[in-house]
Amino acid sequence: MSNIAFKTLQDKVVLITGAGSGIGAACSRIFHAQGARVVLTDVNSAGLVAMQQELGDARTLVRVVSATEREALDGLVNDILSRWGRLDVVFANAGIACEPPNTMARMPESVFERIIEVNLLGVWRTVRACLPAIRESQGHVLMTASIYAYVNGMANSPYAAAKAGVEMLGRSLRAELAGTGATAGVLYPGWVSTPIAHGALGADPIASELVKFAFKGSLKTPITPEVVAMATAKGICRRSARITVPGRWIPVSLLRGLIGPLSDWFVDRSSRIHQLVRQLEQR
Repeated sequence: MSNIAFKTLQDKVVLITGAGSGIGAACSRIFHAQGARVVLTDVNSAGLVAMQQELGDARTLVRVVSATEREALDGLVNDILSRWGRLDVVFANAGIACEPPNTMARMPESVFERIIEVNLLGVWRTVRACLPAIRESQGHVLMTASIYAYVNGMANSPYAAAKAGVEMLGRSLRAELAGTGATAGVLYPGWVSTPIAHGALGADPIASELVKFAFKGSLKTPITPEVVAMATAKGICRRSARITVPGRWIPVSLLRGLIGPLSDWFVDRSSRIHQLVRQLEQR
């Protein structure tokens, strides 16, 4: 069975987790503007209320639901099917980061495990709850990974580990769905100006200097959530296996088998990076 691209998001029913801010909120606006019926979930009730007021009620369903709560997600899917009769797209996007950034030796175990719980198991639970409806509609699953799926995760290791896991979930699911008419893909954002990245983009002086020193040229330049949202909408319509935004990260991904070991070699020998990491640990 061939996978037919969506001509448009018009009238498609799209579930977005982490919709209260950042990439999720920007995608909610873009998808809704393109005619989709959007289901917005987050643990941030204030963000969801603002989105509902902005988008209106006609094509919007809002629920305060954690991506880690499987029973609540099952109930949400039932609500979607009761209201609109189908689910065409699930965008498993909810995620959190290390605040403040730190090493594995110094990070509280509860923080490390919570990041894995939300960023990896939360994606799995969201997708698993939605899969029967997605298969029925021959729809599409999109999971948010990151360029941290393949760059060194120092001072951000649980986030990077979770995103690497999400990448493999997406690749595996796409293979498992092949021939069914349903599809899956992975979103790989680079640096994006969102609350989750504020620490590394200026709010945390040590982490920000570490990013500037470790990432060269335009790779460290952030983009807006709206740029990610436009690329995401286009990629969903195409049922893309991979959406990498900005595109300057595509060569890094393609050459990760070479660039990864070279960057690790650089980190091993950079006294300035060593100093910054020790400062993170000692503060």
